Amino acid sequence: MIHLDGRTLTAEQLERIAAGEEVSLDPGALALVADNRRVIQRMVEEGRTVYGVNTGFGQFADVIIPPDQLCQLQLNLLRSHAAGVGEPLTRPQTRALMAARINCLLKAHSGIRPEPIQLLAACLNRDVLPVVPCQGSVGASGDLAPLAHMGLLLVGEGLAWGPGGSRPGGEALAEAGLLPIHLEAKEGLALVNGTQFITALGNLALARLKRIIPLADEIAALSLEALRGSRLAYDARIHAQRPHPGQIEVAAHLRDILGDTSEICESHRNCRKVQDAYSMRCVPQVHGVARDALRFAGEILERELNSATDNPMVFTDTQESRSGGNFHGQYPAFACDLLAIAVCDLASISERRQERMANPAYSDLPAFLCRNGGLESGFMMAHVSSAALVSEMKGLAHPACVDSIPTSAGKEDHCSMGPIAARKLLRAVDALEQVLAIEARMALEGVRLVGLQAAKGLQPLISRLSEACPPWEDREMFREIEATVAVLRAYAGLRT
Repeated sequence: MIHLDGRTLTAEQLERIAAGEEVSLDPGALALVADNRRVIQRMVEEGRTVYGVNTGFGQFADVIIPPDQLCQLQLNLLRSHAAGVGEPLTRPQTRALMAARINCLLKAHSGIRPEPIQLLAACLNRDVLPVVPCQGSVGASGDLAPLAHMGLLLVGEGLAWGPGGSRPGGEALAEAGLLPIHLEAKEGLALVNGTQFITALGNLALARLKRIIPLADEIAALSLEALRGSRLAYDARIHAQRPHPGQIEVAAHLRDILGDTSEICESHRNCRKVQDAYSMRCVPQVHGVARDALRFAGEILERELNSATDNPMVFTDTQESRSGGNFHGQYPAFACDLLAIAVCDLASISERRQERMANPAYSDLPAFLCRNGGLESGFMMAHVSSAALVSEMKGLAHPACVDSIPTSAGKEDHCSMGPIAARKLLRAVDALEQVLAIEARMALEGVRLVGLQAAKGLQPLISRLSEACPPWEDREMFREIEATVAVLRAYAGLRT
């Protein structure tokens, strides 16, 4: 069970919740939420004018709402803002969204009662999940549309997942023995005002990349052996003179994997080749900056996961509310876009190593790694699939956060487009897995064709791949790629 307190949630924990682990709520955080709620109650009793409490929203901020309509105002907000379209989030993604919003509300700056938070956690733990369309947010005044779809479940409306598809939210609550809540002042706004769509998806991608990126080094090292490449470019003295942390780490990782020598290395020790192509020689530089990008973007995404992103913010100590812009998604949007660029570049250099293994002009290996070329086509089309994926990833690497379409009658005149950044990042991570799997499978076949022992540090990977992938003779390639993806996920501890 993952303990949520508004301060310490990590990408790895969010991934575990997405996969089905239950959550518990910190009692101290809930006590702070209750204290914070009393500020809103006092403001309502005193008749103060507070945005989103007794005013309309956005362009209607100057419209004062009578006291007897404050609850209806919040319900209307959820209903009108649940305007999402497109394919729904997967169930794991929906669980991550719910957990991220719970964690934000536990920061105790939203003015909400503990009861809606507790119901949201109960839904999560009983796997009562709303149907949340993936499109409709521009990541500006929070991820309003997807969070409104989530919020509707709590009032017994909207759609929830059922055994055979979607069903009414109230029906799903009743079957789980849960009662819907009646929203009070500010509570609808507290449920929808935040960056949790961007942040949840971004952190799910982050958790996967933390495992995939080190694996990319190992696959590159396997390709280096298949291509009879040199280790000399990974000399620590070279990288010490350009002290980027990621570059130094990758060079050290490659030295550790490859060791001092191997049978393959010894076989070409006195060859006339002076230096390798960039896709082999510059692995530390290219993979290294991806590691540095992961560190930078990861800090932003996990910090955002533990941030208060409401408007207005409610401060218990001074009994005040203040309008601000913490709901603006530029931080997580920027992080997701940066990671998409890094992911694309990792796939791009992988595809170039695949070309060198498939093309006999670049190596001593037979064309397309075939033992019976002509009768068989070998890995010809597997490499073509990589090329297709990388081309598509270049489009995904175009940053979403540099675009902005003003919305809400010009009130939201700069929008982060963070949800687009997060969704395309997840697509890019999926593609990277496929590209690296094709490289790993080709490199395994290349090492087999060389017929000599590869570096000791590569033997665990070779052993796992060999169990699933016997020596190649033309068969259904898509099954071979699927098997390799499954091996790599298990090898790196990836969740399917």
